[in-house]
Amino acid sequence: MEKYLGIEFGSTRIKAVLTDGEHNVIASGAYDWQNSLADGVWTYSREEMIAGLQGSYAAMAQDYAQKYAEPLTEITAMGISAMMHGYLAFGADGRLLTPFRTWRNTFTGKAAEELTRLFGFNIPQRWSIAHLYHAIISGEPHVRDIARLDTLAVYIHYLLTGRHEAGSGEAAGMFPISAPDSWDIFMLEKFRELVKPYNLPWDIAGILPEVKPAGSRGAHLTAEGARLLDPTGALRPGVLMCPPEGDAGTGMTATNSVKCGTGNVSAGTSIFSMIVLDKPLEGVYPEIDVVATPDGSPAAMVHCNNCCSELDAWVKVFGEFAEIAGIGLTKSDLYEKLYRHAMTGSPDCGGVVAYNFLSGEPVAGAESGRPMYFRSPDGEWSLANFMRAELDSAFAALKHGMDILTESEHVAVSRIMGHGGLFKVQGAAQQLLADALDTEVSVLTTAGEGGAWGMALLAAFMEQGDGQPLPDYLEERVFSRMQAITESPTADGAEGFRRFMENWRRGLPAEYAAAR
Repeated sequence: MEKYLGIEFGSTRIKAVLTDGEHNVIASGAYDWQNSLADGVWTYSREEMIAGLQGSYAAMAQDYAQKYAEPLTEITAMGISAMMHGYLAFGADGRLLTPFRTWRNTFTGKAAEELTRLFGFNIPQRWSIAHLYHAIISGEPHVRDIARLDTLAVYIHYLLTGRHEAGSGEAAGMFPISAPDSWDIFMLEKFRELVKPYNLPWDIAGILPEVKPAGSRGAHLTAEGARLLDPTGALRPGVLMCPPEGDAGTGMTATNSVKCGTGNVSAGTSIFSMIVLDKPLEGVYPEIDVVATPDGSPAAMVHCNNCCSELDAWVKVFGEFAEIAGIGLTKSDLYEKLYRHAMTGSPDCGGVVAYNFLSGEPVAGAESGRPMYFRSPDGEWSLANFMRAELDSAFAALKHGMDILTESEHVAVSRIMGHGGLFKVQGAAQQLLADALDTEVSVLTTAGEGGAWGMALLAAFMEQGDGQPLPDYLEERVFSRMQAITESPTADGAEGFRRFMENWRRGLPAEYAAAR
């Protein structure tokens, strides 16, 4: 049978999903990992990257072998995805010049602000070019030795294929693009002039990868790449490989949200919305990134660094209590019970306010994070209101940015699709997001494998697309037979979230002070 593989490096899990020619999942595997804070930098080591790549693939291949009583030796096409943005700089000898700096780092503020003013285009702190310029103006010695600039997805793709290239969506999170297959030449020239006083031995266009829209062919799994991916030697080289993408692009693909006027919200360790635009934004906003779909269409992104981590921490605490109380509850039981109970709380959380900032949150103006909560003395203090406030806090910074799109830029969204771990408890977080955005939110019942499945779809599109536009391919060939569960906003819920947001915004100075 045809087999398509997607591997996605998420913040806490690396997942490998294998599909057949009809996009059904036939095998999957995962590898858990965690970032570490080393010398003030959020990072993952190269050894962890390779171990995760091999571990997720091995788990998927084992799943395949158990189901089909044969080893996995041939794959039709595959692709690599990873958390967007960040900074991986390599020398001419292939040596990593400085530890991987992930999207979670927020120390590039000065560089991002200068580039935003120079370009007249928002450059977020986590973008690769912001990290590069930060290293330049900080006088970091490694800068002169840079021969190649990567994101995590671009790097893994390079290891497997020997080709330095990025999908359009991933590229748009490194440096602005002006077309599905090219960097913005005017901004490239502005950057050259900006860094001319530093007499750098390289040109910016020479260290960036080649931009490749979805469907582009040319890359193959090399013999060396096959041995790296599958040290057992079972997998044969020569597999077609589609351009590497970021998790924003695969999230859009996995939720059928690449057509103009559609949007999705991806909720995991971080949370972000992607809205496909029909016209350029009139203003420049630090809260909104203008990026691209995998096929190069402009999209407005509101990216928030913090989403589920603080929620997960509280669920773990309640799990510890259940354990010492002698109550046998699985992890799934805990989430189900706590999320369901949260939905019985007051729509405005009874005056309880929570901040889930484990790291800085640029959209909310927080340079560094301190998880915290407070409540009014005369409020309704209860477990339900506390948990509802924690869930609402996962959407608060996102709402802060989305209001700019809808109120200042009058962007209309025909549908919002939700995906990610936060939506696993049906009708809980999904309903709260519908109330927060005051729009219908749908979650697909069959696309549970998330971004890795989306990456497998992009691999299949490269092989099966036959010149068809990506939105049409997804609509007609993939999602036409899939069902979705839709939640609509309620009047009480929307009004309650509005009051919660008023309290949340008023309390931000306390969050800033706590971080100091």
